[in-house]
Amino acid sequence: MAALQNRNGSYRVFFEYQRKQRVFTVGRVTEAEAKSKADQVDYLLMRLSQGLIELPTGVGIVEFVRQDGKVILTKDGVVTPAAKLTLGSLRDRYLETHGNGTLEERTLDGIRLHFKHLVAALGEAFPIGDLALSDLQSYVDRRAKAKGIRGELSPATIRKEIVTLRTTWNWGVKMDLVAGKFPNGGLRYPKMDAKPPFQTRTEIERQIPGLPAKDQAELWDALYLRVAEVEDLLAHVRGRSGHPWILPLLATAAYTGARRSELLRVRIADVDFEGSVLTIREKKRSHSERTTRRVPLSSNLASVLKEWIADHPGGPWLFCQAGEVERSKKRSRTTRHQSGDGRAKTLGERMKSVRNREGAAVTQLTKDEASDHFKRALADSPWSVVRGFHTLRHSFISACASRGVDQRLIQEWVGHLTAEVHKRYSHLYPSVQSEAIKSVFG
Repeated sequence: MAALQNRNGSYRVFFEYQRKQRVFTVGRVTEAEAKSKADQVDYLLMRLSQGLIELPTGVGIVEFVRQDGKVILTKDGVVTPAAKLTLGSLRDRYLETHGNGTLEERTLDGIRLHFKHLVAALGEAFPIGDLALSDLQSYVDRRAKAKGIRGELSPATIRKEIVTLRTTWNWGVKMDLVAGKFPNGGLRYPKMDAKPPFQTRTEIERQIPGLPAKDQAELWDALYLRVAEVEDLLAHVRGRSGHPWILPLLATAAYTGARRSELLRVRIADVDFEGSVLTIREKKRSHSERTTRRVPLSSNLASVLKEWIADHPGGPWLFCQAGEVERSKKRSRTTRHQSGDGRAKTLGERMKSVRNREGAAVTQLTKDEASDHFKRALADSPWSVVRGFHTLRHSFISACASRGVDQRLIQEWVGHLTAEVHKRYSHLYPSVQSEAIKSVFG
């Protein structure tokens, strides 16, 4: 195991290779950075002993570990560092590998956004192999001063950005692009408030008076609807929705707890009325295979879906759109409108390129179309406080929990739940709490 020696503030790393002790100077760095370098030396020595990497001919072991295993030998026999992988290159290679359907598009969008902030702070050409704890701490401190959508940037957002970098780093280690452990040992984040538990509308409204807008928004994010409220919301949508697919889409979200992306992947063949079950196509459970889960069809949902499928416009997707949609990039009446720097100056010249679309085919809904019409259906109504499909997912989970449904069944129906989310609705289990109190006081 590599050992450290501190001589007047300058660190040296000692290690043993082929029964001989070796040493090299790291320099005047922090103790955490020196420890990270020693861990990296141990990692390289382990891979050498396992035969997973080889020491290049003519390259000494000290120079090899000093340069993190990335060295080349020139024609003149001079050892030089290999070309250093940059943060931008690591990002591009990671996205290229995982952009083939392995990850959901929304997840990829989040990764791209995280790297946008990382690159803005560290630089596109930052040598990723030189990443140290001090770089990460500087990044965290800088981001902590940034502004978010609701004022101060949440520490949870900063953590997610670091997790994205760590995940990419660990993938890079497996691909022999970087070496050693991700240097986040000892990283400190600003303190964050725990998210509120899922609550009813009445509970939230009691807390709203006098709260800042940011805190109010966090409370509404924790909203869940009772079963009767879900039915009232769907009744409102039935009488107001501008497209026939909106009601069945929201009903499926409310009665299965499926995520928006999962709803948009449902096919007509996934609805089994005879077996009374709906198959959900997953992407979050496994990165190596396409998995599914099955959710029992309630009688209310079965009724709504039968009505929708009877008038379905065609195609394999359960939720789709046919015909013209105003201001849609793929379903508007006309196409080939000009934009950008080459756009003509006059209306007449711009209209020369415009053509009538031959006909809008029946195609799968996009996430933006689903979210846009969700908001439109609930706008200017008592249900406008429902912030998105995730509220219906929370409502499904909370309704099942409040009726004492076994946690394992809920997990099977809705898919993966983080420990944090599980904690936020676990207080709704009446039987669990009741039995706990009885065990103490009788």
